[in-house]
Amino acid sequence: MSWRLWLPVLAFAAFLGIAAYSLSQPKDDFVRSAMIAQPLPYFDLPPASPDRPGVGSASFADGKPRLLNIWASWCVPCVAEAPQLEQLRAGGADIVGVAIRDRPENVAAFLERYGNPYTRIGRDDLSEVQFGIGSSGVPETFVIDGRGVITYQHIGDIRASDVPVLLEKLAEAGR
Repeated sequence: MSWRLWLPVLAFAAFLGIAAYSLSQPKDDFVRSAMIAQPLPYFDLPPASPDRPGVGSASFADGKPRLLNIWASWCVPCVAEAPQLEQLRAGGADIVGVAIRDRPENVAAFLERYGNPYTRIGRDDLSEVQFGIGSSGVPETFVIDGRGVITYQHIGDIRASDVPVLLEKLAEAGR
């Protein structure tokens, strides 16, 4: 029997070995931003709401840590996290919002219905800031230290159990 007959069997056995090894490793489907520990890229966004100013990267380098919340009025999980954003604000967090691909009238309606925990809200019509900071979707929240450096990333909607974690990360960013 020729070695060529064994080649497909050996290739299949190697494939099974690699597959078994991959399946035995812990799963990590958490998409982390490559921007953690990096300064915010430059941006200057116009206001997304008539009652709040827009936001620029320079406003994050004033010595005060902040949360940067990427959200949209059309985002269902953003509705679910609204009460937790209010808890964060009540806990002393300065929350800056970036509304992604949204219309001012929809932003205003969302904020009226679900509350407005934001001190500033910028309008990111082309998702340039979102992608520039390594955000993979909405909602997503970043802790930014007082020098404008991203120190922590929370992917997905903020749950009640996440509020103390984010407040702690914000406190750490202020040290």
